[in-house]
Amino acid sequence: MRRGFGRQRSVDTDVLVIGSGAGGSVAALELAAAGRQVTVLEEGPRADIAALAAASPAENMRNLYRNGGLTPVLGTPTIVYGEGRAVGGTTLVNGGLLWEPPPALLARWAAVSGIDGYRAADLAPHLKTVSARLGPIVQQHGDGGANRDSRLLAVGADRLGWRWQHARRVVQGCLHRNRCTTGCPSGAKQSMAVSYLPRAEALGAHIRPDTRVLRLLHDGRTVHGALATGPDGARTEYRARSVFLAAGPLGTPGLLQRSRIQQRRAGRDLALHINLRTVARFPERVAAHDGTIFTAQLKEFGDRGILVMPSNVSRGALAAALAGRNPAEVTQYLDDYDRLGVYTTQVRLHGTATVRALPGGGLLLRHNMTAVDHGALVEAFRIGSRLLLAAGADQLTPPVSSAPPLSTMAEVEEFCRRVRPGDWELVSVHGMASARMAQAERGGVCDERGRPYGFEGLRVCDASVLPGVTGISPQGTIMAFAHEITARFIEDGEPTA
Repeated sequence: MRRGFGRQRSVDTDVLVIGSGAGGSVAALELAAAGRQVTVLEEGPRADIAALAAASPAENMRNLYRNGGLTPVLGTPTIVYGEGRAVGGTTLVNGGLLWEPPPALLARWAAVSGIDGYRAADLAPHLKTVSARLGPIVQQHGDGGANRDSRLLAVGADRLGWRWQHARRVVQGCLHRNRCTTGCPSGAKQSMAVSYLPRAEALGAHIRPDTRVLRLLHDGRTVHGALATGPDGARTEYRARSVFLAAGPLGTPGLLQRSRIQQRRAGRDLALHINLRTVARFPERVAAHDGTIFTAQLKEFGDRGILVMPSNVSRGALAAALAGRNPAEVTQYLDDYDRLGVYTTQVRLHGTATVRALPGGGLLLRHNMTAVDHGALVEAFRIGSRLLLAAGADQLTPPVSSAPPLSTMAEVEEFCRRVRPGDWELVSVHGMASARMAQAERGGVCDERGRPYGFEGLRVCDASVLPGVTGISPQGTIMAFAHEITARFIEDGEPTA
């Protein structure tokens, strides 16, 4: 008996899945379909469509994101990192993009990691399965004047002769409610919470929300379960023959470290996409709140890791983006609300970040943004500015609180010349490779089956296992890798309970 907790409970299961996002949901469904007894542990709450619709966007931000979407990545500058913490993981609060990983990227990963079996031909059947289950569509602008911010992006790209395309999104009957990143209130977005997980439950999988895993249980070689606390604060020992770890690019390395599994390598090389947010004012009414997230995306510079797309817009989100400016400025922007669009320029970071587990369950994140990264941010802002000015914007507000609004390319060039690394106000929502798959001598944490080196009974199957940064929205890549890792586990014929 443990003092303060009463008798420690125990639960037996064949397979324990930790995390219910893009990776964990794949494992849960595929293993349940293979006849395994599956238990899924999720740290965050469960929110159905009615609950998402009834709550305000601000309430959903607080409830569905880790740290309310404000996890700091320390460095110069501090980067704000946002990830979902709910049943469905980040798929509950992302934009629903589903891009297939480019064959050249997968070939490069194979060469760098020294691990084969995850090339385009290997993942193609899994990507076909994902598409069949989620039903991705080419997201059009919608009827009437909706998604005016996306239409303007397309206008600017056409005027410059730059390539753009409609987004490939997993939505069914999108109502253009403009709440993708705080939980779809109509259920149109096919997050794991409305797609993979209900199917897994229909096959017998059990999902336990509000359950935080404290550490993995092992004998120094074989993982045989996990110790977790539930919503009542009581501890439960989950005993399993196999464990699939999908706690996300932050949670997975943190849990490995706390469990003394690959603790020196796990979390050493977190790869990030960085987002620059630019507020653009147009002469005419835009009403960017009337629509959905990025129905158009600039692809001209995708090979350089630079993408430009509109963001969800609300008065609260706009105020948050301008939080570093004085109240009088913010008031002026809110007065111009109907003429504004907020655009995200995504940049692939070359330097990496680290994740370190702290006593008490916290995490410490630090990044090492290089001079090359700063140069990439400057070039990305220059590209986004040129695009928006070509679209007809008469004022651009860069993600630097000390900088004045810009109205011409000459002013943009002067800003680019003066901006310093510590000036940027940056956001990230994509982390990868923090427990990456690679040969051990090449710095890998996991082998070709997702097993951390030196341990049996454990497989990692989320964004952290990817060999590197994708340069595109990673959900499709994460799910394809999770399918392959789970398929190899099933093919290995490991014993059931």
